[in-house]
Amino acid sequence: MTKLTNPGLVKTNRRNVLRGSVLAGAAAVAGTGAGAMATQRPAKFDAINAASAKLYKAAGEQTAETDAKPADLSGYTRVKQELVAPPFAPEHEQVATGGPKIIEVTMETTEKLMVVDEDTGAEVWALTYNGSVPGPLIICHEGDMVELTLRNPVDSVMEHNIDFHASTGALGGGGLTHVYPGEETVLRWKATKPGCFTYHCAPGGAMIPYHVCHGMNGAIMVLPRDGLKDRDGNPLRYDSIAYIGEQDYYLPKDENGDYKTYEAAGDDYADSIEAMRTLVPTHQIFNGAVGALTGENALKAKVGETVLMVHNSCNVDSRPHLIGGHGNYVWETSFTDPALTGVETWFVRGGCAAAAMYTFEQPGVYAYVNHNLIIGVLLGATAHFVVEGQWDNNLMEQVVAPREFST
Repeated sequence: MTKLTNPGLVKTNRRNVLRGSVLAGAAAVAGTGAGAMATQRPAKFDAINAASAKLYKAAGEQTAETDAKPADLSGYTRVKQELVAPPFAPEHEQVATGGPKIIEVTMETTEKLMVVDEDTGAEVWALTYNGSVPGPLIICHEGDMVELTLRNPVDSVMEHNIDFHASTGALGGGGLTHVYPGEETVLRWKATKPGCFTYHCAPGGAMIPYHVCHGMNGAIMVLPRDGLKDRDGNPLRYDSIAYIGEQDYYLPKDENGDYKTYEAAGDDYADSIEAMRTLVPTHQIFNGAVGALTGENALKAKVGETVLMVHNSCNVDSRPHLIGGHGNYVWETSFTDPALTGVETWFVRGGCAAAAMYTFEQPGVYAYVNHNLIIGVLLGATAHFVVEGQWDNNLMEQVVAPREFST
């Protein structure tokens, strides 16, 4: 089925969608072989994409023309990090041992049909890193190098790349990582700033919000080499990580108010752009789908365990609150700055990731919500922690069960 991808300019089917968003920056730095390939697929841009296209191309050309010396990797040890699906975190050291490391990670830009809400039949052709929304959590230490191999499977429809908010230069690496279906690239960058940071796909122009709002974002945590500490320098340790990604979807509906379905990734482009312009999400949820972190998928903990909640919100502001608990320590921006303490509801800026630490003191179900409760309850941004252990009446006690009373 033919759709109008760039209104008034380019008529295209789903395989031509990527040609309307292609950026030349990656080819400019990849050598003559890649350059020859790029000449066979000229980029076309409408007014929406033109500014970003030039920006990404310039970022690539600037790096290609530099006479900078190769990076000095002496003293670095290579470590392969096996990424895992959210809400879990990869194996890592909380306190770095030895010298700086080159953390090797591999991600595939998988395009897949995902159910957003089983009750309504809402679904989306998600654009993902490693098949999950959000993409996997990467963990390293300040001073480490992150070396990413980014692969775009040959059966993909679109071009993809990655912008690391934690990195420095070339639009977060976005200008150097454009991969077409069947291509891979390797990007290495130094983690110089400790904290939690967003990464996301940013092909250029309208394709940037399109990819982000189809799930193509995630987080990286850069720990201080000596681990997390309180404001007095005392060490803070956690027993586990709960990795939560807040995703806003703008799913097109038909004239009857039913969610539309599409044959393949990219078919919804024109409809999605129109829906996104309203700035009113149909869903704002955790980890890609309604109920992804509730019921059988609820997060698990025990009384006395300390959980570090890493919250990524690539596109919208969020106000996380743990109902029945608190943020004992909250890092809204950087691990360099002292943590906020005793926080009831914290703030995650759109385009950021943040971390909050809590030690559970009572058993039961805790709801972790966006405390804009319209979003948390009506749009789906709710997760549950199911905590096992012994109840402590010194902290809370039901003195009288509900009963009738007379006046």
